[in-house]
Amino acid sequence: MLSDEVGNITEVASAMEPNNRQQLFIRYFTAILIDLTVLNLFAEFWDRVHVEAFSISLLAAILLQVLLKLTLKLEHHTADFFKARPGAMSTVLRYLTAWLILFGSKFVMLYALQFAFGDAIHFAGPAHGVVAFIAVVVAMLVAEELVVRFYRRLA
Repeated sequence: MLSDEVGNITEVASAMEPNNRQQLFIRYFTAILIDLTVLNLFAEFWDRVHVEAFSISLLAAILLQVLLKLTLKLEHHTADFFKARPGAMSTVLRYLTAWLILFGSKFVMLYALQFAFGDAIHFAGPAHGVVAFIAVVVAMLVAEELVVRFYRRLA
């Protein structure tokens, strides 16, 4: 802590408002830590999720966060494409492609994890572990949303 000439104590960290890049860093840093926590909790308490080491789960959380953000970006880009077109068919196609992207991306993510980490991370159970993987990803997204809602209520 520092004191100014009047004798008031100010915190060093509160001296400046964070810029956009710093806010973005904190947002992704927090999301990765949430994903890391969720993945490790599943690995510890559910026998259908196996992660060989903490370092693997950390790298997997980073990879999953990147892939989740790319998936959402693609889904929003596709939705904007169909929103710009009139008609009921465009609306139907918008929802259909959104579902295909969001659901299909889980297979891409699972393959990316398998490619990057091999047997060091493994999801077992129905559909060759796809159900367990989807459960983990949904839990990650729910946990991220709960933290964001809690954070916004602090204001």
